[in-house]
Amino acid sequence: MRHTISVRVNGIDELQEVEPHLSLLTFLRDTLGLTGAKEGCNEGECGSCMILFDGTPVNACLTLAVEADGHEITTIEGVGDAKHLHPLQSAFLKHHAVQCGFCTPGMIMTTIGLLRENPDPSEHEIKVALAGNLCRCTGYRQIIEAIQEGAAVLRTEKGSEQP
Repeated sequence: MRHTISVRVNGIDELQEVEPHLSLLTFLRDTLGLTGAKEGCNEGECGSCMILFDGTPVNACLTLAVEADGHEITTIEGVGDAKHLHPLQSAFLKHHAVQCGFCTPGMIMTTIGLLRENPDPSEHEIKVALAGNLCRCTGYRQIIEAIQEGAAVLRTEKGSEQP
């Protein structure tokens, strides 16, 4: 029995019918064509499917699409684009934190969630936040440096905003 869900994805309202067992990851990738979130382990261990669910990072592979009904989802596609990169995306490129790129969307989405709660995290706090995200290419040093720089840029941008 299919269920109708109403969900806001990257600022766009979607009304879709889904099977009750469909994962949010499959819904995003196959139904909406948003392939930035990756299917890695499909067990919530690698973080490559990380998205923001009402602003909180969650593994889309462990979340059912029906659970998204009435909620707001942000994927990497909703964060920036080729002409207007998010400061974290720019910092990841600058610091060579993108190797194969498979883990990058999940790393960035996890970090956006972290920086919403803590705009100036210590290196230890960054490592704790990234504990559920696996990267097999970079060794993490470049990722941490990119996050530190991206966070500093975001703090500067926020400080320059007029009330």
